[in-house]
Amino acid sequence: MAALKMQPGAEIDGFTVGEQVHRGGMATLWTVTHPGINVPLLMKVPLVSEGEDPAAIVSFEMEQMILPRLSGPHVPACFGTGDFERQAYVVMERIPGQTLYKRLGELPLPYDEARAIAGKVAAALASLHRQNVIHHDIKPSSVMFRGHGEAVLIDFGLSHHKHLPDLLQEEFRLPFGTAPYMAPERLLGVRDDPRSDLFSLGVLLYFFTTGERPFGESETLRGMRRRLWRDPYPPRCLREDYPLWLQEIVLRCLEIDPAARYPTAAQLAFDLAHPDQVKLTARSRRLTRDSIATVWRRRFNLGAVQPQPKSDVAAQLASSPIVMVALDIAEGSDALDEAIRVTAERVMSTSPSARLACVNVLKLNRLAIDRTLDEQGQNKHVDRLVALQHWARPFRLEDNRLTVHVLEAIDPAAALLEFAAVNLVDHIIIGARQNSMMRALLGSVSAKVASEAPCTVTVVRPSRLTVQDESEGTAEQDDASAVTPPGMF
Repeated sequence: MAALKMQPGAEIDGFTVGEQVHRGGMATLWTVTHPGINVPLLMKVPLVSEGEDPAAIVSFEMEQMILPRLSGPHVPACFGTGDFERQAYVVMERIPGQTLYKRLGELPLPYDEARAIAGKVAAALASLHRQNVIHHDIKPSSVMFRGHGEAVLIDFGLSHHKHLPDLLQEEFRLPFGTAPYMAPERLLGVRDDPRSDLFSLGVLLYFFTTGERPFGESETLRGMRRRLWRDPYPPRCLREDYPLWLQEIVLRCLEIDPAARYPTAAQLAFDLAHPDQVKLTARSRRLTRDSIATVWRRRFNLGAVQPQPKSDVAAQLASSPIVMVALDIAEGSDALDEAIRVTAERVMSTSPSARLACVNVLKLNRLAIDRTLDEQGQNKHVDRLVALQHWARPFRLEDNRLTVHVLEAIDPAAALLEFAAVNLVDHIIIGARQNSMMRALLGSVSAKVASEAPCTVTVVRPSRLTVQDESEGTAEQDDASAVTPPGMF
């Protein structure tokens, strides 16, 4: 069957073609309408004429396979695909607005604005990785934003899906991607490590905060291979006022060895959301690149560990969860606190890269003016932060795996739910006290959080957890949602 000619007014499988809105190196974009679909639509059509790059066809096949399998606010909704026999196309939701590419003339951006942008992109990557997809082309022109602020990732032609054939890997030996943003391991043929996307996001954040790309504009394969052994200049070399916490985040993303980067996009998003709690290492104060000795050792592989392919994206993400512990630090809660600690230790012991966030809610009055000091004249917020740090000390976690948070809110349950959702928490461990008539009538914070939380929850009751005799039962679990101790509020 002859291929259809793309022109305004043409009809393809019920879609009426409008105007061409973009022509790129691999495809064209057209507005389309459909009588049964009430949202703005775009039809993406590959360039397949004589002399076109064959990689464009393979890339389009990948996008045709991957996009219909994705869901959520961080990707465009897919409404149809067509095969190459008649007319290859993908019809997707048209996201209003511009890509981040339009912001390049404004660089460098204010630090807080760039941090907020990168945090939203990291959250989008966390969602994508949970769906077994690695994007492999994170750059300004691949990022848009919805009206409510969520980042939307577009262009999945270079992506890798764990459960689909990797046509780019099978048919081409050279790595495909945008050179300034490509992770070092991609040059070694590694396409199944989600931390490659974190490297690309680190390049974007470096660029948006300094106005310069960390590896320049080189597009030659020889120039790109230098990043296998050569690190970029620290941002503080370019801007004297560059925040220490931001350099810590950027340089961790840009580590040559993927194992030295953030283990997951969710953990990166967590640091971007809480810059005051970023644990500073020697990275944050560096003013020079690595020594020549280090560079030569990497180049000639003298003791260097080359990146290894990862066989299971889901397993890697599961080994690096964000665990939130909701604590009651009021007087008389020692038994409950100890029960929670035992449960948290078990969870953390099974996940060597897990991150622990200890949370307490300082309940505010609805009508009366709240006092910031207690009866002894001590600041309540500071006292609770200290108490949380003291509670977590027995875990002996590395600094970058532990944070403490005191939330101030009128509605404790809502505050905990929001914290869990915004910070992409994977598991909530919460304590619940004995039942009472008041809780039965009004409902507990624990019950509300348990019924609405977006992640796994473990509810711990001291009456049911005996540290000395684990055979009698240690915890009550509810995988539907999260729970918090009613007594803490």
